[in-house]
Amino acid sequence: MTDATIPPTTILVSDTGFHNNTETIDFATELGPDVRALDLAADTDPNHLPDLSHVEIIRIDFPNFADGRGFTIAKALRRAGYRGRLRARGHVLSDQYAMARRSGFDEVEISADLAARQPEEEWIARAGWQAHDHRKLLRAG
Repeated sequence: MTDATIPPTTILVSDTGFHNNTETIDFATELGPDVRALDLAADTDPNHLPDLSHVEIIRIDFPNFADGRGFTIAKALRRAGYRGRLRARGHVLSDQYAMARRSGFDEVEISADLAARQPEEEWIARAGWQAHDHRKLLRAG
């Protein structure tokens, strides 16, 4: 197999569907002054994070689909003013995509295996998350 035919090990999901994860980003697990990409574990306490304004992308781990701590971390980062890219990584299901976006995530990184079990159409069906936000519907009503 040549590099061109090797399937990606992860897929990035956005509101426009699946995208091959071809980025080569070196994510750090500890924050330093030169860190531009940071991995956060699901048990990270968002109330004790230092200034992250210099970090361009933060990837938050979802160790299993029933662990929603990553949603809380994302909301806290956005409330604290973080404007960079937020990526959920791991066991996020298509049914959770709207929640991920409402929590502040820009994208979701899933395994190719999960993408095969939950095809792109399932994710795109939830891409209209803003139109179905209960808070927006209450304000309009």
